Amino acid sequence: MDLKLGGKKAFISGSTAGIGLATAISLAREGAQVVINGRGDDTVATALEHIKSMVPNAAVEGFSGDLSRSDAAERLLHRLPDVDILVNNLGIYEPKPFEEISDEEWRRFFEVNVLSAVRLARAWLPGMKERNWGRIVFLSSESGIQIPAEMIHYGMTKTALLAVSRGIAEICTGTGVTSNAILPGPTRTAGVEDFVSKLSEGKPFAEFEKEFIRSIRPSSLLQRFATPEEVANLITYVCSPLSSATNGAALRVDGGVVRACF
Repeated sequence: MDLKLGGKKAFISGSTAGIGLATAISLAREGAQVVINGRGDDTVATALEHIKSMVPNAAVEGFSGDLSRSDAAERLLHRLPDVDILVNNLGIYEPKPFEEISDEEWRRFFEVNVLSAVRLARAWLPGMKERNWGRIVFLSSESGIQIPAEMIHYGMTKTALLAVSRGIAEICTGTGVTSNAILPGPTRTAGVEDFVSKLSEGKPFAEFEKEFIRSIRPSSLLQRFATPEEVANLITYVCSPLSSATNGAALRVDGGVVRACF
């Protein structure tokens, strides 16, 4: 299927690994001009090499900067005044008892997971409206509707993204601009694998995965972690002109973890 993304310019925050990198590869394969982002020059360069090895004719470039900081966002916007597609993928997570989460940690999670996305959407939305076409995608999580007791601060930020995404869709009524949220479930990214290795003291991932699904996410219909590519497939469609009737939605790619029809 041709998703008609040829020539569209896409920016993906936090895209040197995991879901963000998989999305960059998927969009590049569809002919989009892709700008990836990471905090450091080395990680961005490595990701660019990987994308070009997967998609030899990829039109791809990188931006190094911590987009949880307003000064980095200003540098990006100076270099890239307009985009057709914004995928807000930047995010952090950390299990911690609620009683031990400090004010500073609440602020840090909000800055990284929410404000980084708000700043970019606010800056690029006027141009999308003027051109009467654009796609804004927020990476929320099933944790935004099933708040994890071990990561309440993380869940809070993912719920906030649902509100921001829907609100932007409302102010784009009647235009060719859409705003949607994607809700992945447990996904086997490199970061998750590293986290699991530390948490399980070297236990094989397959063993941890089986126990996690059994004890933490027993409602999973997939009965395994999703791959970044499986999540990226949905994101890529939502970024395309073919998704014009999908707007203001919270789209789950959670493996059926959430026990609800809607």
